[in-house]
Amino acid sequence: MSSEIDMEEVQTYAGNVLGHMVGAATVVCSDLAHKLGFYGHLAGSGGMSADDLAQAAGTNNRLTRELLDQQASAGVLIYDGDVDTYALSDAGALVMAEQHSPAWLAGGLGAVRAMYMGLDQVEAAFRGDGGVPWGDHHPCLFDGTLEFFRPCYEHHLVQEFIPALQGGEDRIASGAVVADVGCGAGLSTLTMAAAFPDSTFVGIDFHGPSIEMAKAAAEEQGLSNVRFEVESATTYQGSYDLICFFDCMHDMGDPVGIAEHAKSQLGESGSVMLIEPFAFDSRQENHAGLGGAFYGFSSFFCTPCSLSQDVGRGMGAQAGEPGMRAVFQEAGYDNFQRISETPTNIVYEAFA
Repeated sequence: MSSEIDMEEVQTYAGNVLGHMVGAATVVCSDLAHKLGFYGHLAGSGGMSADDLAQAAGTNNRLTRELLDQQASAGVLIYDGDVDTYALSDAGALVMAEQHSPAWLAGGLGAVRAMYMGLDQVEAAFRGDGGVPWGDHHPCLFDGTLEFFRPCYEHHLVQEFIPALQGGEDRIASGAVVADVGCGAGLSTLTMAAAFPDSTFVGIDFHGPSIEMAKAAAEEQGLSNVRFEVESATTYQGSYDLICFFDCMHDMGDPVGIAEHAKSQLGESGSVMLIEPFAFDSRQENHAGLGGAFYGFSSFFCTPCSLSQDVGRGMGAQAGEPGMRAVFQEAGYDNFQRISETPTNIVYEAFA
């Protein structure tokens, strides 16, 4: 360490860390506000007093005001001191109150909460073999993951990603059989099934509780062209026109073996569609933007999940196009193309 300490530099560094601490506290407080229903009550209200919100939400008056002041101090809510009310802006409502908005984020906060809930077991993994199975995490991870991906699947999957496939949506609009491997709670599978009622969709995941969530959602939506199965990514059987891996291939221990198995289950002219978190080609480039979030999720969930399985390739959420292309080349695919992207995801299609 240098004998002369630049205190201005120290203060700047400390300020950066304190800013992250404020953000971390805000995420937890926002998750609580979401669970309590505060944003739904505030949306479109024009502003409410703490007492009125507490009455509407059925919460303790004193604690409600304390949480509202935290949210106002963090810029999540707007406080009007003249009338002593708290408001959620129209833009804020799209992010925090409206589940089917393309900007919805509140539901995904549970995935961050799962990081704190699982801190001790992830620390043990760091000191051990690195593995933490997906199902060993707190259940808030499963709900949080579903909601984190909701905007992408509801607003891009059918509208942009499927039309970008070779042959476009006509390929799967009528009579196609589609597998959604690693479907989790089934949001992606159900989104496709609702859009293409004349085709058949099979959601596959090794995590039983997620499959139960998917089955319940399918029954609630009254979809008869979809089914869900507890199965691994190397044991399912069929002849599929399209096999999908949505935000899950990087979590898998043996992605090459899984891609090989998918190839063996494709029908004539069938292909694989792969959605992965957005990433640049180098780690240094990924250190900017969303890299802080994606590397964080990957440290706690994605990479430990992979390391807990056979082979344990441990790709991580920021493997990017070079990492995914290498997997499919090793698996013997002749054609691997990047077909679409959003600020948070990249979409690929692969042909055997």
